[in-house]
Amino acid sequence: MTPEAALLRVIHCLDRAQASGFKTKAFVRALDVVRSTDPDELTQRADDDTLIHLDGIGAATAQVIADALAGRTVEYLTDLEVTSRVKVSDQARPYRDALRGDCHMHSTWSDGGAPIERMAATAIAIGHEYMVQTDHSARLTIAHGLNEERLSEQLGQIEVVNEVIADSGHDFRVLSGMEVDILEDGALDLSDEMLARLDVVVASVHSKLRMDRQQMTERMLRAIASPHVDILGHCTGRMIGKRPPSDFDADCVFDACAQFDTAVEINCRPERLDPPRELLRMAVEYGCWFTIDTDAHATGQLEWQALGCARAADCGVPIERILNTKPVEELLAWTGIAA
Repeated sequence: MTPEAALLRVIHCLDRAQASGFKTKAFVRALDVVRSTDPDELTQRADDDTLIHLDGIGAATAQVIADALAGRTVEYLTDLEVTSRVKVSDQARPYRDALRGDCHMHSTWSDGGAPIERMAATAIAIGHEYMVQTDHSARLTIAHGLNEERLSEQLGQIEVVNEVIADSGHDFRVLSGMEVDILEDGALDLSDEMLARLDVVVASVHSKLRMDRQQMTERMLRAIASPHVDILGHCTGRMIGKRPPSDFDADCVFDACAQFDTAVEINCRPERLDPPRELLRMAVEYGCWFTIDTDAHATGQLEWQALGCARAADCGVPIERILNTKPVEELLAWTGIAA
């Protein structure tokens, strides 16, 4: 294992374990240093025990680099692989085994921590058949959301990534998508022309979450009824322990989701786990479609689907109503795109 590969794997494990941002950033910084330093200098410094003298290298990162260069077991990584593993309960296992892809994730194009290629490589390693690249739309400026020009550029990159994947012999596909902001009046933060170019559209509320109940309901209903919207993302917008769920008429919202075939996302992020159980059970009663999505912002977070699977099992979500248990051809046919 090269120092670069070892550091990348450490970062992956730290991300899936929700480690502190400070610790992850330390290893990301060390990765940058390794990539910008001559390999011969790294080897010499490892032999002289002077890696720590490089700006951006600390004791822990120096040990990982030295172990990798020497061909030794990287003890830091060995321990982390075990302690950061996402457990899949017996109840969740049938759901996890049925999943073929992930319909909501972010890359360095917006506020994610890894490029599309690395997200795809991780999804392949996990055993997925496809993933949907859904970076933020332009309205979410804090997340460096994509305007139409940048989205067009990204669509071109996705084509290139898919060509590389096919040439390498993998039967895997990156689908185009976006997490589009639902604006205050229920309009979508992207033109109809651009929305029509995407394979999958996730629509989410990110602003004015304390809006009046009636206004929020009408806002969500307009988005749900859009022929371009395929998935309603993290419907309450809650952040567990930090931000309460937004207030809306759940009966109206889930009835509309069922009527317009807009899937309800089961968001797997540990700080979201959205919708709450009570609302998820209500969506099941309305006969909604669902997706189980990680909303990953880093490669390690792609392993969080087990958390959503456990929630789906607990709330009695029928596996056959989960869209990302379907082959890519069926998913695209459902979204109205020819495979």
